[in-house]
Amino acid sequence: MAFPAGAPMALGGTVRLVDDDKVAPGAWLLADAGFAHLQARASGHGPAPRKEGRMENLPQRIRKRDGSTEEFVPEKIEKAIYAAASEALESGERAAELAEECTGDVLERVSSSFGEEVPEVEEVQDLVEEVLMDAGHHRVARAYIIYRSERSRVRQAKDAFEVTDDMKLPLNALLVMKERYLLRNDRRQVVETPGELFQRVAHSVAEAEEGFDSGPDREEVEEEFYRMMTSLEFLPNSPTLMNAGTDLGQLSACFVLPVADSMDQIFASLGNMGRIHQTGGGTGFDFSQLRPEGDLVSSTKGKASGPVSFMSVFDGATGVVVQGGRRRGANMGVLRCDHPDIRKFVEAKLDHGSFSNFNLSVGVTDEFMRAVRTDSEFDLVNPRTSQTVSTVSAKALFDLIVFTAWRTGDPGLVFLDEINRHNPTPGLGRMAATNPCGEVPLLPWESCNLGSVNLSRFVRDGRLDGEALRGAVRTGVRFLDDVIEVNRFPLPETREATLANRKIGLGVMGFADLLIELGIPYGSREAVQTAADLMEMIHRESMEASRGLAEERGPFPNYERSVHSRDSDPVRNATVNTIAPTGTISMIAGCSSGIEPVFSLVYSRKVLGGRSLEEVHPILERKLRRRGLYSRELMGRIARAGSIREMEEIPEDIRKVFDTAFDVSPQRHLRVQAAFQRHTDNSVSKTVNLPHDASVEDVRGVYLSAHELSCKGITVYRYGTRDDQVLTLDDDRDGGGAAADAEYSGGCASGTCEF
Repeated sequence: MAFPAGAPMALGGTVRLVDDDKVAPGAWLLADAGFAHLQARASGHGPAPRKEGRMENLPQRIRKRDGSTEEFVPEKIEKAIYAAASEALESGERAAELAEECTGDVLERVSSSFGEEVPEVEEVQDLVEEVLMDAGHHRVARAYIIYRSERSRVRQAKDAFEVTDDMKLPLNALLVMKERYLLRNDRRQVVETPGELFQRVAHSVAEAEEGFDSGPDREEVEEEFYRMMTSLEFLPNSPTLMNAGTDLGQLSACFVLPVADSMDQIFASLGNMGRIHQTGGGTGFDFSQLRPEGDLVSSTKGKASGPVSFMSVFDGATGVVVQGGRRRGANMGVLRCDHPDIRKFVEAKLDHGSFSNFNLSVGVTDEFMRAVRTDSEFDLVNPRTSQTVSTVSAKALFDLIVFTAWRTGDPGLVFLDEINRHNPTPGLGRMAATNPCGEVPLLPWESCNLGSVNLSRFVRDGRLDGEALRGAVRTGVRFLDDVIEVNRFPLPETREATLANRKIGLGVMGFADLLIELGIPYGSREAVQTAADLMEMIHRESMEASRGLAEERGPFPNYERSVHSRDSDPVRNATVNTIAPTGTISMIAGCSSGIEPVFSLVYSRKVLGGRSLEEVHPILERKLRRRGLYSRELMGRIARAGSIREMEEIPEDIRKVFDTAFDVSPQRHLRVQAAFQRHTDNSVSKTVNLPHDASVEDVRGVYLSAHELSCKGITVYRYGTRDDQVLTLDDDRDGGGAAADAEYSGGCASGTCEF
């Protein structure tokens, strides 16, 4: 197996330096002539930034802020000056020339002041400021001084975390790593660094390679897995980050559990849900087999309480089980549109606070949607007897679904017939339920292992680096197949079902950031075409990778009973792609969530003890700084406005590409989702975000169009319809503007992507 050579550094734009002048794994790649100039020198292929006769000796080491020392590397000084110059000047080439010239002057002063003594980091940075000021580069000096001040504030906040930040992550990423992923001892103290976490995961997952005679060397695979995660090109789902290499060892994101129509089996499912939640997984249920409320219970001659009553038991149990002390559990509840209790299910969340641990979706059929469009009658059928118990107006029922979705955000729709038209193993049964966010339809007992490629890492000179992305896709497929191999399943039934079909879901995050870097507005037709072309390539490469694994390891056991048996070349996995909401892993990766547009460009994040730190979309900040437009006053106005579309003080070429969620029409949201779905064999998690003043008719149009566009499911969220939403645009604190919870990931404001 050939891995892509080299480690792409990241996103197009300006390099941001961090503590001790180290380049963060999440720093932006300098995609202009200036960076090529610096990169060549740093790799030994260009001239050293020294001027003959201007210094006699230099320190061998430099003292960091924690008292330790490391090698003194002059190139870091040049990169720091280049970063400041890039923000103050519009010319990358001029920034490189200035950096080279001033670095020589700084090194001369370092040599004169310290000789071979060990200087402090702060002392060297003071000399950088002096040189820039003395040379008359006041704008560059100001950018450098502001950056030092901002980094000082971030360091103070990080010190309170009591975590060693060996990857130099942004503050919010380090916070979520600490709260969700880093290992702790019995006293609840963090005993792992971010870099050690990724090493633990890479080592554990790569152990799968030892079970096969063919293929690359295990150490080689482990090294590539580690590189891919630490460069933030790819991250797996949360349970893999939490549990790989631990005694728990449960790595799957989500499971679908059957709920059969008997008291024993209902409570058996409840117990199985608790075991899965305890290990970090989410669960989905189809409650459609439960007899309706008031139906006969033959054993007692009493009356059944109905599926919604039992759902409340599942919801309460979920609230009790905390997933390793790290996050709450999450569920998807599905009820078919023809169940006699469908009205009660649809209205379940109208009561404030009800079913807070569930996302709800109505399982709708093509027959029901035809009846809605023709305003026809529709039968409700008792699942115990298969007899029609009543006939209702399909349009009236659909109106109720639309209204409650407008009012609460639930229920969404799951298009059962569309899902099963693409069922890879129809001989094993029909799929009737999904994972908590709807992106993975599964058969009973199946689980799915998810991971996402960070698209924002693959921009080079304003263009997508397709070859590097293809390499990441191939490696990501291998990683997820290895996850199945080393996974410790919570139940024997889930182990059997998962190994039989080996479903994986490789997806993407950072799509909105990619569009911005390519100069494409999210709300444009070009964005829809980009989504389709991109996902077509990713699916093709994913299938090729799965075929390669099948040749190496054999196809999945149910291959001959699957639709893939019609093809000439076997595949290792029944499914390969899923578009997940990403949530907290996109915070770690420093990119936009899943395929969502950016919800807010500037907001205040609550961090510790009520303290807030301003966050600005990094690409917007970089572009404004390069034009000399960045200011705290402007950031405040953007935070209060929620969009820059009408802000004439910002150049039009910037305004047009920074679409936020409410800048994008509902139909364009939907067409982006449909474009991804066209080339995704599982499903797509996307929220169509609507402004608070959106109408019920807006929701109706989205739901009808989603079915017409062959989506497998649809979710809407009208801003402000939940008290617990994770981002608000009109917060009164700190002078107003957008305010976010600590774990807001940059996608939808409702918080459902947390699941």
